[in-house]
Amino acid sequence: MAKQITVKVPVRIDLAGGWTDVPAYCNGQTGEVVNIAIDQYVTASCEIDDQRRVKVRYETEMPTGCGLGTSGAMNVALVAAISPSDEHPSSIAEKAFQLEAALGNTGGRQDQWASAFGGIQHLRFEHDSVHRTGLNPSAEFCAWMEHHLLLFDTGLPHVSGDLHKSVWNRFEEGDEEISSGLEVLRLAGQSMHRAVVGEDSTAFTEALRLVMKGVDLLDPGLHDPFRGVLDSLESTGELTAWKAMGAGGGGVVGVLRSNNSSPESIIQHVEGSGWTHLPWAIDASGMTRDVLNHG
Repeated sequence: MAKQITVKVPVRIDLAGGWTDVPAYCNGQTGEVVNIAIDQYVTASCEIDDQRRVKVRYETEMPTGCGLGTSGAMNVALVAAISPSDEHPSSIAEKAFQLEAALGNTGGRQDQWASAFGGIQHLRFEHDSVHRTGLNPSAEFCAWMEHHLLLFDTGLPHVSGDLHKSVWNRFEEGDEEISSGLEVLRLAGQSMHRAVVGEDSTAFTEALRLVMKGVDLLDPGLHDPFRGVLDSLESTGELTAWKAMGAGGGGVVGVLRSNNSSPESIIQHVEGSGWTHLPWAIDASGMTRDVLNHG
């Protein structure tokens, strides 16, 4: 019987702890990440005709290389589309990670788990194991995050590949500044976990600022493309913290506004520099799968 399987998965924003999910780090230390699946999606469809011939296609709402884990989401959608309907999300996430690893991707596992499970997650990485805890703050705190963390697509090329390679080369050589930066990011992941569980907006801000410190220890070049637009807003107190989504060097940036600032004013300022505001909301569903039988 001919059928069409359609899988829809969200991309993610990484609040804190990114970099520590990469095997080069968590094979020796415990990685700590907090991320949020958001309402921007990748869809994969697998069509099987009466002769059992297969056609697979993708559709993304966000460009690849934007820092929202789009590539990881694409592979989760593909693996889910061709897997048995009862395959567990963690198995699909791991298969998607292994597919990327086989293609030479040296990144971590957080993107695949965000797409497969959705919602807000605290992820701990130890060697090849992922320990996942779903976080369920109140609707009020979720609304605070959605209204205070503004996302902007900078339109800048996501050129972090060389920077990324440089960081891990230095790490393998025992560079103390890189090790210190990764430890700060790990602590930021732990701090963000406590902030979200405790619904503490002040601690949330402090954790995001700790991420900024950790990234600058790795390489200031990861955040340099954003400073010219955001430094003035930070100096006036309109924003309290910001970070590149993903590895940095371009793509989407998250801007945490202060309680007293106007989101409209920040959006006007930032869009005046050529960036685009991306409204977002938490996706609580994660991976969804629909099957349509023909005939």
